[in-house]
Amino acid sequence: MARPRSEDKRNALLAAAVQVFAEDGISAPTARIAKVAGVAEGTLFTYFSNKDELLNQLYMEIKRELREAMLSTYPRAADIKQRASHVWREYVDWGLVNVDKRKVVAQLAVSDRITDDTRAIASAGFAEFQSMLQESMAKGVLREHPPAYVGAILVAIAEATMDFMLKEPAAADQYRAAGFEAFWRAVASA
Repeated sequence: MARPRSEDKRNALLAAAVQVFAEDGISAPTARIAKVAGVAEGTLFTYFSNKDELLNQLYMEIKRELREAMLSTYPRAADIKQRASHVWREYVDWGLVNVDKRKVVAQLAVSDRITDDTRAIASAGFAEFQSMLQESMAKGVLREHPPAYVGAILVAIAEATMDFMLKEPAAADQYRAAGFEAFWRAVASA
């Protein structure tokens, strides 16, 4: 009889994957992930049928965590700039605390091993933010860009901002504010 799967063991494998992929890239062997998680390599394949499934599950898990950080306290009644500022602040704060996850999700985002279905599921979690972007464009507050493009601008400027905040913690608040203003100027219509 097969042993029941443990959520703790699955989480340990995902955490080990983050650590290993952040250190060695997503081409790192599954044996190393299992070792860091403190399990046999065969155990990894009890939870994930192959490495591609592990990569896709990890991508969705990190995106889910990021979505919760960005949108759990989302100020739905605030004006558009305040909502965008909230999303920015929460994303940057999450990225500063989760440096390895940030590094790994960036690798996974450009990997051809992440399926279109996985990307669609992960993106659907940000529907409220995408909806806000479309509403903002319709009202003329934001320039008419595809929401994915606006998201890419946000990520690029936020990544640079986080890197500088980590390098110069004493100036972190200034970088956070300047980064948001650069993002806002890039996407706002006026």
